[in-house]
Amino acid sequence: MTSTATDRPVPAPTGAAARPPRILGLGPRLAAAVVSGALVAVSMPRYDVWPAAPIGVAGFLLLARGQRSRRAALLGLAFGLGFFLPVLSWSGVYVGALPWVLLALCEAAFLALVGAGLPLLWRLPGAPVWLACWWVTGEALRSRIPFGGFPWGRLAFGVVDSPYAGLAALGGAPLVSFAVALTGALLAAAAVGLLATPRRLVASGVALAAAVVVLLGGLVVPTPTGAARSATVAIVQGNVPAPGLEFNAERERVLRNHVAATHQLAREVRAGTVAAPDLVLWPENSSDIDPLEDPSAGALIQGAVDDVGVPVLVGAVLDGPGRFLSNTAILWRPGTGPGSGPGREYVKRHPAPFGEYIPLRSLARRVSDKVDLVSRDFTAGDRVGIFRMGPATVGDVICFEVAYDGLVRDTVRAGADLLVVQTNNATFGFTAEAAQQLAMTRLRAIEHGRSTVQVSTVGISALIAPDGSVLTSTKLFTRAVRVARLPLRTQETVATRVGAWPEGVLSLFGVAGLLIAAGTAVRRRRVSAA
Repeated sequence: MTSTATDRPVPAPTGAAARPPRILGLGPRLAAAVVSGALVAVSMPRYDVWPAAPIGVAGFLLLARGQRSRRAALLGLAFGLGFFLPVLSWSGVYVGALPWVLLALCEAAFLALVGAGLPLLWRLPGAPVWLACWWVTGEALRSRIPFGGFPWGRLAFGVVDSPYAGLAALGGAPLVSFAVALTGALLAAAAVGLLATPRRLVASGVALAAAVVVLLGGLVVPTPTGAARSATVAIVQGNVPAPGLEFNAERERVLRNHVAATHQLAREVRAGTVAAPDLVLWPENSSDIDPLEDPSAGALIQGAVDDVGVPVLVGAVLDGPGRFLSNTAILWRPGTGPGSGPGREYVKRHPAPFGEYIPLRSLARRVSDKVDLVSRDFTAGDRVGIFRMGPATVGDVICFEVAYDGLVRDTVRAGADLLVVQTNNATFGFTAEAAQQLAMTRLRAIEHGRSTVQVSTVGISALIAPDGSVLTSTKLFTRAVRVARLPLRTQETVATRVGAWPEGVLSLFGVAGLLIAAGTAVRRRRVSAA
């Protein structure tokens, strides 16, 4: 009898391509995916259990292996909700649960996209590398869309106290995220091997050894802290009357808090109990009264600056241009006061959507009536924030801008030898938001080899060495002043020089791997149907 196309045997796929037996149904898998996401959440501040990140990633990758793409996408959504709901809980503390859940859903949708590609990538030789590249692709996408993206919760931001962190000096946050994802993928590959035939035990051992190498790789990256020059930096955390959305209802009191704390610093300097600073840094929103238009506000600031006798960087909300407001850093000098233009002002380049401006306002109002608290939208600046303050060239970013790789890197390339993150955390209460932001700030210090300062109205404010170590910090919702001597490094790290290339290359490999795997799957189906 002549064999026909329908009865010709087709070899079953083997190894990573083989579909494993369905030990778990969809319901248990979804629950396990939520748990895996929650594990990764535990790696973030304020829990800071960084080993949970690669373990949680490994669990998710194992759950998606051998599934159909649609089912893996559901698993990715469940994983994303298990991660983002706890990590972003601060976003709903004063505006209600619905905006918080919608933000978590939006971010989890990107992990659904990541999940959809995992079953295909598992089939490729060297699957762990492809899987980790695809993870970076997902992070790159959600860091850019929609409305300019929201990079909060990248794997890199939960491992700043781990051996991975040193890799930031080579390839920034994307390389750190890649290393965490690769470790998780290697752990998952090792688990697959342990459950397979005895011949796979050697492969499992190799995968485990590779995971250890990736984990420890950051320890061999030098993170020098010395410099020929230094500056004594003071930060002023004036505090607000109360946590919440109404902090700006008493704008004059917030301003007076920062003025009073600066006068106290000046008295302590004269008494010899505190080292005389070369520059003083105030936070975002330290003057929500426009000091360039309100003479009394300007006089209060000038009095404090004259008293301390050194340049002060003031975070202010300015009226204009036109119908807009401007979230602005102003360089205020003793005697001469504020200036304007390049080198004297920095307008925040990435205002926060739904926080500083409201896209789709009529639709957003249906979600929360709190959107109308933003009665006037903030404009976006178009210049890098560089200030010459005493011996330091200060590179400034404001609040959430610290999460965006390019905005921070621009300041270093423009000549900054000291990085500053001005922020206001009053609207997030006693949540983990401030600690999460501090972790990002510390990673930026390592990434660019720069002393870095986070200064907040309410905390956490901190002075940070170029290796990411915190020299001194404040507690939440207290008035405090901190002073430290910081090295002013000018050498550029590899990460600063290569810029966005690591993220671009890793993301390209992620997409390429998906296309290769999809093409292979199509060809296999055609052979099976022939």
